[in-house]
Amino acid sequence: MPPIDPVALTADLVRCPSVTPDEGGALVLLEKVLSAGGFTCTRVDRGDVSNLYARWGRRGANRTFGFNGHTDVVPLGDEAAWTMPPFGAEIKDGYLYGRGSTDMKSGVAAFAAAAIDFVAETPPDGAIVLAITGDEEGDAVDGTTALLDWMRDNNEAMTVCLVGEPTNPSVMGEAMKIGRRGSMTAWFTITGKQGHAAYPDQARNPMPAMARLMDVLSSRALDEGTDHFDPSSLQVLTIDTGNPATNVIPAQTKACVNIRFNDAHDSTALTTWMQEEADKVAEDFGVQIDMRLRVSGESFVTPPGDLSDLVGKAVEAETGRKPILSTTGGTSDARFVKDHCPVVEFGLVGKTMHQVDERVSVEQIGQLKSIYRRILTDYFAAD
Repeated sequence: MPPIDPVALTADLVRCPSVTPDEGGALVLLEKVLSAGGFTCTRVDRGDVSNLYARWGRRGANRTFGFNGHTDVVPLGDEAAWTMPPFGAEIKDGYLYGRGSTDMKSGVAAFAAAAIDFVAETPPDGAIVLAITGDEEGDAVDGTTALLDWMRDNNEAMTVCLVGEPTNPSVMGEAMKIGRRGSMTAWFTITGKQGHAAYPDQARNPMPAMARLMDVLSSRALDEGTDHFDPSSLQVLTIDTGNPATNVIPAQTKACVNIRFNDAHDSTALTTWMQEEADKVAEDFGVQIDMRLRVSGESFVTPPGDLSDLVGKAVEAETGRKPILSTTGGTSDARFVKDHCPVVEFGLVGKTMHQVDERVSVEQIGQLKSIYRRILTDYFAAD
């Protein structure tokens, strides 16, 4: 079959309105393209989420190169603010416009195109896997985790994995990611006793307690950074009381904080610390403090070595830039893959992801396919 055009495939995927968790036809399209390229495809749907597992080569091969990505996209935002059709995949001035064009349908298209061409021209001694989810931008409960669960139950495995999220701040080749910070969110509800502002002795104001707790939590320096990470950070996101009166002490106030933490911590230790501080404040002020948590992911790092060297050399060969090893940014599905096999991330420039008029350089899509193709070539050529 002729070489797969990654730009055309990106455009076809962008035309699929796959706002999370709607499949939108994107995985149906990928299954058709990959099946025609010799990949065995299996839908691994769970709950309301659609996922696709595609493998070329035999199960249990001596080595299997895996790729993880997603076809779901974030909502459009203010559709009237778009100057190009958000699902039109129109090309203007060298850019392909559309929701998901950068994050990350172009990455999926580039890897699928590279993999199909590679196995057709130089069938490797090993296997290639694409694990594509429709639930990365949403709750991420039934997406990549469902794929990994299915792989475990069916004796499928990746030796190493590349996640194709955008990793470059400004130009191709700047950075690859070898880890991610952990992320957790805590909601605090402090309950006192409502009363008249002129008679504070007959009330129990929760506001000073909340001010104290937020100050204690946000003032602490969690660490000074580690070998691969910047310092951890706790940010107060909101304090809400909803009290329109000027003469009423409120009964309750709420607040939310988010922590982005490095590999000096885990969510269990941070939870214990916040609970201890909340208990102290509750005792000091005579109020009740309830804490609710959500952990989006733990901090992790893939130590620099064979995998990061493989990707870094391919990037440098194709772009002339040696990518720095980064751990910045939010969370990605690499936080799930790291429990299965070594994982790194490399993708396009992410300047416009999630924005109105999201767009991707047409030239960079072709460049990314070349990088992925070289990675596959070098991986299977190694002894």
